[in-house]
Amino acid sequence: MSKKIIMQLDELTCPSCLTKIETAVKNTPGVNGDSVKVLFNSGKVKAEFDDGQTSAENLSSVVAGLGYEVESTKVKDI
Repeated sequence: MSKKIIMQLDELTCPSCLTKIETAVKNTPGVNGDSVKVLFNSGKVKAEFDDGQTSAENLSSVVAGLGYEVESTKVKDI
């Protein structure tokens, strides 16, 4: 089933942070790469994914593994 995730990050400090996160999330199996958006000013990461291939927890771990704190996560069916 397809789901949409919105992750609220603690802080994005530079445009290269945005690119780093966007690339890592896009390259995660099960993520619709065209849906990935990192919003610099609000510190949000949005993506659509197939929960048969990945999970919200895995996506949060991908971002956290880059050194960014995921403050909250919202997931909904689409």
